[in-house]
Amino acid sequence: MDDFDHILNWKLKAGSHLFPGKDGGTCINEAAVVATGFEYQRVSRVEEMPECFSRPICKLAMRLNDYAATDAERQRLLPYVTRLACADTPEVEAKRAAFIKSQDPTAWPFDRGLNVTAYPFDHGLKVLECALAMGRQADTLGIDTVKTRMEEAQSRSSRLASLADSPIWA
Repeated sequence: MDDFDHILNWKLKAGSHLFPGKDGGTCINEAAVVATGFEYQRVSRVEEMPECFSRPICKLAMRLNDYAATDAERQRLLPYVTRLACADTPEVEAKRAAFIKSQDPTAWPFDRGLNVTAYPFDHGLKVLECALAMGRQADTLGIDTVKTRMEEAQSRSSRLASLADSPIWA
């Protein structure tokens, strides 16, 4: 998985997107939907994700993608797109949420839709890694399968570059 981001022709961008352009530009959660075999869908709230995705982990991924990362840092999230479909029991999901909150309790009003100061990106990646280690792991997907799914979504676009559907703060 170390070369995952170099194999895919996909660019993670902040905010939600109606559809990826030829550049594959979407947020991490939209990329994860495609990578795991679902039809592309715009994701402006984590609750819009398919049920097999862990809500606390996807919230953290969205925070890192939209608030903590520079454009260059955001691309370091690409290897995680195949790991977010790991929803577990309510107890495990509560444990994940509590752990994530414990790492930066002053920033967690994000859950209530309030303005936040996000994790520093590198710290957030470590928190994401630890949260992903709890409970059920996502099914292992071959890089060729993921690449094919993502290329298929890109090929349906009539635009070269993805445009954000709405500002990330909307």
